[in-house]
Amino acid sequence: MDDAELAQIRARRMAELQARKPQAGGAGGLPGGFSMPPGGAAGRGNGEDEEKKAAAEEMRKTMLMSVLDNDARERLARIAIVKPQNARAVEDMVLRMAQTGQLRGKVDEDQLIDLLGNISESKQSTKIVYNRRKALDSDDDDWD
Repeated sequence: MDDAELAQIRARRMAELQARKPQAGGAGGLPGGFSMPPGGAAGRGNGEDEEKKAAAEEMRKTMLMSVLDNDARERLARIAIVKPQNARAVEDMVLRMAQTGQLRGKVDEDQLIDLLGNISESKQSTKIVYNRRKALDSDDDDWD
């Protein structure tokens, strides 16, 4: 499957999600034309939130597909398996760079490695150093 086919599939899926959205805000199938008060039922609110999150995640993936080349996407997928928080941080950085116009073309694997290096440098590990107090006994006070 090539990029064009995947983009078409994602576009169709987004259209389906957006087509469902107006139905969720309707009367909800209540008899007599009654409608729900603002806020709706607790179960439906969660469904709308999930749809919004799914749509946002789909849009995010679509944007990443347009910004990353195939090798970079594969590497990012492998990183996401091992360290999802690092992959998410790189995705955020790439999307931010794309939105601000800092990217001139697609991000390749070498640029992705550089971004990973920047993230790992920024996440310095905290080191704990134990300074043990010396006992009252000192080598200088030894009796000969």
